[in-house]
Amino acid sequence: MAYLLHQTLLETAARSPDAELLVHDKTSSVSAAEFACEAAHFAARLRRLGIGRHDRVAVFLPKVPLAAFALYGAAMVGAIFVPLNPLLKRAQVAHILNDCGVRLLVTNPERLHALTDILADCPTLEQLVLSAPSPGPLDCPLPCEVWSAMGEVEPARFRQPPAIDTDVAAILYTSGSTGRPKGVVLSHRNVAEGARSVAEYLAISAHDRVLALLPFSFDYGLNQLTTSVLRGACCALLDYVLPQDAMHAMARFDITGLGAVPALWSQLAPLAWPDSVRERLRYITNSGGTLPDSVLERLRRALPKTRVFLMYGLTEAFRSTYLAPELIDARKGSIGKAIPNAEIEVLRADGTPAAVNEPGELVHRGALVALGYWNDPARTALRFRPLPSTHHALPFPEIAVWSGDTVRRDEDGFLYFLGRDDGMIKTSGYRVSPEEVEEVVYALDDVLSAAAFGVPHASLGHTIALVIQLRPGTIIDEARIHAACRRALPRYMQPSHIEFRADLPLNDNGKVDRKRMQTEFIARNTVSEPDAP
Repeated sequence: MAYLLHQTLLETAARSPDAELLVHDKTSSVSAAEFACEAAHFAARLRRLGIGRHDRVAVFLPKVPLAAFALYGAAMVGAIFVPLNPLLKRAQVAHILNDCGVRLLVTNPERLHALTDILADCPTLEQLVLSAPSPGPLDCPLPCEVWSAMGEVEPARFRQPPAIDTDVAAILYTSGSTGRPKGVVLSHRNVAEGARSVAEYLAISAHDRVLALLPFSFDYGLNQLTTSVLRGACCALLDYVLPQDAMHAMARFDITGLGAVPALWSQLAPLAWPDSVRERLRYITNSGGTLPDSVLERLRRALPKTRVFLMYGLTEAFRSTYLAPELIDARKGSIGKAIPNAEIEVLRADGTPAAVNEPGELVHRGALVALGYWNDPARTALRFRPLPSTHHALPFPEIAVWSGDTVRRDEDGFLYFLGRDDGMIKTSGYRVSPEEVEEVVYALDDVLSAAAFGVPHASLGHTIALVIQLRPGTIIDEARIHAACRRALPRYMQPSHIEFRADLPLNDNGKVDRKRMQTEFIARNTVSEPDAP
């Protein structure tokens, strides 16, 4: 069994060298053997440039085959890869490069031109590798090499450095709710075991063709690549602009598997799904937030032959639970049970197990627990904490991820998400889940996206603000929203402030950015004090 991430690629290439592992456009197709050769080629070049074990290599590219080659090639030489979201701006890129001390950056000429004025402020950065020659002169203070000029190396002839599965493989930066992005440190074991676990319950095989819509900087997006490589499936790479682009790609690449976040599913669900896509699409997955019931039902109607997997995860442990498709109706609203090779506990604040249906914190233990946050011992100590030991003879405690998410477990062991500790709205002495408020308005056909959040209030603690994006060409007034909320929610959960916007801001991973909207809303509005419920 492959213990290191790049070993999964080498095993697949040895087993099925001609298998199509990557497709990118109408003409670009990469076999397993070609993928392995390109990764080894990059690893050998890194070694010649003095990059080796534990050095950080950042990849700032669109979702193209070269980005995948660079990730696996960095792992092969023992380096730590740092995928950067292609949507990041210069200041965000500079923060990440400096925060984890990146020594080499892989990018393209267009992105390099946008970064030239920050490179002098990145003292650890020593070398650039460009995906293609620059069409014009480069104003760059660092040595640059072009990928195509690097030569070729056979994977079997490349001497890999000593490594074990607890060595660091990657650092994934998450936007977080406050402050600058934090880097989640993942071992080879984390990434490879995550691929095995997901491939198992999704039953991914060499016959599957997975459409990768999400960035590799997002653990969910990276896993679409790693599961495909592990099982020898084909991974279709797409940087989409419009939801319709994804629909065209599914038809063009004969896609059998698709994963997305709620904001994207809300855009895809109402589209016309071609018969060819409906026939071939074996499964779809959702993670990154609760999928509104109205969107879920629309998807199920549009895709009656497709299995729908509802999943819960966090970058610090990648994936924690999933709900099997056949249980969606029987276990409505559940996030399911633990994925293979993980255990989920529901604990009270004192660390004791919560009773059946008692709210508690979701705590994840097992092989997917990350190594912590890079260069941030304070936040690491807050999120990665020892479990209360049941084996008192063991001298060292086990470290688990304390998610900060409140859940409950029913009498049959199924878990239900209640809200994030830092996202829960506290009003009139009650704790309100923003997802529960959002679910009500998502049931209205004309609502495309919604976000609820708390607004500080002198006597109530918080009141509830609701920001809504409507489908193009539709109109709903505040009275209809208030009426829907009155029908479905108790008085203390009623929104006091409703705002319509043309679009809702998303964070780097495509999730609706509630924290940003809350900050902007408070800055724009002087909140009146409605009567207490």
